[in-house]
Amino acid sequence: MRGMGNMQGMMKQMQKMQKKMAQAQEELGEERIEGSAGGGMVTVVVSGHKEVLEVNIKEEVVDPEDIEMLQDLVLAAVNEAMKQADELTNQTMGQFTKGINLPGF
Repeated sequence: MRGMGNMQGMMKQMQKMQKKMAQAQEELGEERIEGSAGGGMVTVVVSGHKEVLEVNIKEEVVDPEDIEMLQDLVLAAVNEAMKQADELTNQTMGQFTKGINLPGF
């Protein structure tokens, strides 16, 4: 019977951890991460869930003769914001998997 007590205790710990993980994921969604390119000429804001929320382009970078440069700046800003969002997610959610070797995670 003693093993059942250990199992129940472990299940309670897992439920607590699951609740904390859900809260951390919700808080990540509220985070705002900014990526920029061209010295701030193009900025992109994403959520912690990697949803693009804003794209800001300074007027002076818009050149109808050089659309490719603008496209490159937008792409670079989006990639920078997404990279920072990934780092924040890994930092935030990594605390729940430290020392645990779970296949697929």
